[in-house]
Amino acid sequence: IGQKRFGLEGAESAVPFVDELLQKAADAGFVESVVGMAHRGRLNVLANIVGKSYGQIFKEFEGNLDPSTVQGSGDVKYHKGAAGRFVARSGNEIAVSLASNPSHLEAVDPVVEGMVRAKQDLIRDRLDFPVLPILIHGDAAFAGQGVVAETLNLSQLPGYRTGGTVHLVINNQVGFTTNPEQARSTAYATDIAKMIQAPIFHVNGDDPEAVVRVARLAFDFRQQFKKDVVVDMVCYRRFGHNEGDEPSYTQPKMYKVIESQRSVRKLYTQSLVSRGDLTLDDAEKVLDDFLERLQLALDETRSQSAPNPTAIPPAPSNNVPLEKVETAVSREAIQRLVANLHSWPEGFTVHPKLSKQLESRNALFESGQIDWSLGEALAFGTLLLEGVDVRFAGQDSRRGTFSHRHAALIDFTTGADFIPLAELSRETSESGINSRIGRFTIYDSLLSEYAALGFEYGYSVVRKDSLVCWEAQFGDFFNGAQIIIDQFLVAAEDKWDQSSGLVLFLPHGYEGQGPEHSSGRIERFLQLCAGSNIAVANPTTSAQMFHLLRAQVRRSHPRPLILFTPKSLLRARQSRSSVEQLLSGSFHEVIDDSLVTGGGKSIDAKDVRRLILCSGKIAFDALSKRDSIVEGNEEGEISAVVRVEQLYPWPIDALTSVFAKYVSVREVVWLQEEPENMGAWNFCHSQLHALLRSDFTLRHVSRIPAGSPATGSAAMHALELQDLLYRALTLPVDAVQPSENH
Repeated sequence: IGQKRFGLEGAESAVPFVDELLQKAADAGFVESVVGMAHRGRLNVLANIVGKSYGQIFKEFEGNLDPSTVQGSGDVKYHKGAAGRFVARSGNEIAVSLASNPSHLEAVDPVVEGMVRAKQDLIRDRLDFPVLPILIHGDAAFAGQGVVAETLNLSQLPGYRTGGTVHLVINNQVGFTTNPEQARSTAYATDIAKMIQAPIFHVNGDDPEAVVRVARLAFDFRQQFKKDVVVDMVCYRRFGHNEGDEPSYTQPKMYKVIESQRSVRKLYTQSLVSRGDLTLDDAEKVLDDFLERLQLALDETRSQSAPNPTAIPPAPSNNVPLEKVETAVSREAIQRLVANLHSWPEGFTVHPKLSKQLESRNALFESGQIDWSLGEALAFGTLLLEGVDVRFAGQDSRRGTFSHRHAALIDFTTGADFIPLAELSRETSESGINSRIGRFTIYDSLLSEYAALGFEYGYSVVRKDSLVCWEAQFGDFFNGAQIIIDQFLVAAEDKWDQSSGLVLFLPHGYEGQGPEHSSGRIERFLQLCAGSNIAVANPTTSAQMFHLLRAQVRRSHPRPLILFTPKSLLRARQSRSSVEQLLSGSFHEVIDDSLVTGGGKSIDAKDVRRLILCSGKIAFDALSKRDSIVEGNEEGEISAVVRVEQLYPWPIDALTSVFAKYVSVREVVWLQEEPENMGAWNFCHSQLHALLRSDFTLRHVSRIPAGSPATGSAAMHALELQDLLYRALTLPVDAVQPSENH
């Protein structure tokens, strides 16, 4: 009493619907089904389909939780997922799992599709799509949430197909307190499914046998055509949005009808009795037996005193370091991959301009240098050679937004494509060698962030042994998928003990392209960092990228990696690395100043009075300005420029070593391109104070606080950059403000 359970009263036929689907799937030889659904009926599905015990459900209602659970972790019972085995009447079995989901309606849809695709990909021969996705929706959400349309649009795309999803819309004819005429502009809640020409069956939820017949039709259609099918079960909800709600406030006429409506169970019992299939005594005995089992489970639960916590559990460790792993590779592996990446079938015509680019890249390698595109490709390729599957998807990702990747070569004459890295496993299998070479798949996604990122997240939850990457066309476009990031990516392990190793590629950097294509919003991700939930990195060289990607699948405990990638820096000389840097070493959380460590016109560490800390592309602008000062071309303080390549976990040990080296430094400056209220500064501020204490003066240099990330004027952008560098490197140590006329 008094607890929300989002009961299924009025829509009870949803359970026999799912039951029948799984009966058919088990008898058809399916290996598994993954179910995604919102709150209503979730506990019923957990108990009646997945096999979660009544006792366990009652324990959650009674508050019998582990008192050692970290404060703030976990989730409410109608968000949690579970896994079990469904046994059909024939004796055949099928694994079934119900995906965990947040309150954000329909957000779980693409996640389920990604999980299903990952499970199907684990089955090498997946032509029959032997994992069944089932999505259960509410009517108002199915019509109103845009992610529904995005997920439907995934259904027939090569990188996302799962062989058809069965959708059940539990049509209560109301959304919380909103009537249909205020909730949609379409005649039916399911009209959005017409966009993919899915068949839509409308069925009366008060007729369980009709619902089961439609379940059979839906399954058979899915099997025949490998496409989505939608069932609109017209029903009602007896107790309002939740059991603490008073629905007659807003739907008085509807609820007068509902109060007089006999329940589905009573109506069906009456039908069975009148047909002679069941006696009234049999029906009452069945009900009494069921209620007795429920009462027994509740009594057993209440007989066990709930743990009563007397103290708040200790906080978990924060800033948990990433596990150190070996990521160097052999020269033989690099040479094999470079040959693979720069060859194609006889008769294949590479675009003339691209052919010259690939020749230049190969020549650069022969000279001992690796550019960004090759470093990235070698990271993928070396993992493939070690038996790791690599999946990469995003908007225009095969070529790359900035035309650097060219993972798929397109025949200039025929338009046919050729993916060199995908040939590795094919070549080995054809040679008869028992190979562990992984599969490489790369897809240009639909123009979506929400569903596309949700899909890759779901895929990565299942395939923790693979490198799974999603790339935004520009870094700031990720905010079209903010719900997936907030509710799944950064919080799912705390809420549901659900881990992921997904990598987000977010192009970031200020280059005068305007407010929308400058910032990948580093500040938002740093605000979400806690414990070991995610990692945030901003690498500046091809070797750093190489080692970072390889390390992502080598660690024993996966966590998502937010990877801010460059744009103009993709082709810059400064981002190149030597081949030797791939053959030894690993990712460096912090890169010390090259002039102090032996490059160029070296300076002595003891002569450095100012330490400039920065992250990303602006480091090279600062280094150029500093070099000019060292060479006497400009006036300014002798400064060292240190790149913070990993922002979270915050590299305490690496920075402590750097600070100890510069014995004459009086001032530490955090330099960033972003406005003061954005970028890494607000996160780094407290971190640096804890490290520096009273030993140094801390100052920051940034653009002024703003609501927009960047100016729309390229000329103003250039002027602002000059101002940043002046304030960071030219001002005398201890100067508080720049001169008015700088």
